[in-house]
Amino acid sequence: MTGLLFSGGLDSTILLYQLLCKGREVQPIYVRAGLGWESVEFAAAERVVNNLRSSQLGSLVTLQMPVRDLYAAHWSMTGNGVPGRNTTDEAVYLPGRNGLLAYKAGLWCQLHGVDRLALAVLSENPFRDAKVEFFQSLEQTLNAGMLPAIEIIRPFAHLSKRQIMKQAAGCPLHLTFSCLAPSGDLHCGNCNKCAERRSAFQKAGQADHTTYAMDDIVCTK
Repeated sequence: MTGLLFSGGLDSTILLYQLLCKGREVQPIYVRAGLGWESVEFAAAERVVNNLRSSQLGSLVTLQMPVRDLYAAHWSMTGNGVPGRNTTDEAVYLPGRNGLLAYKAGLWCQLHGVDRLALAVLSENPFRDAKVEFFQSLEQTLNAGMLPAIEIIRPFAHLSKRQIMKQAAGCPLHLTFSCLAPSGDLHCGNCNKCAERRSAFQKAGQADHTTYAMDDIVCTK
């Protein structure tokens, strides 16, 4: 059994699909932190899991890792000053996020006899908590504190967004969600993540069936 830190976004959905295609048993895990977009994101995660339902796929597990006391007035909590379409990747950094989510999911896996945790981290991720050294250290910490041992795997660590999108044939990407400031249930179309999403489809030469609240924007990412 492989645990998968799952958000319902493009990257984790493609990884889920590929693991299932390889015959792996997968346990998707969604970690709620209390961020502004999570209600819409979680609904997308459920849609994807329900769409891919098979005997190899476990029901979506939901864990809680609230960060309001850490992030307080941060844009991810308030919705004010959300990084726009022309901002750099660094603008969307959430302090400690990878460590918090992966540790919580990893501990759940250990408590339930799941010996691997997969993360859909890409080669393009610029942050320190997405590097191989960080995850090696996190794996060692989990295994130093509790048994059974768990392995953290990152199958996409050497791949770009364009490369994984090219491998997504048959994957229900239209059900995924990746937006920092949803307009109702829709992608806003104007935030950093919406620009990244538009660009991912364009660079892969794929039709983007996402409905954006602002749909007259030319993507330049």
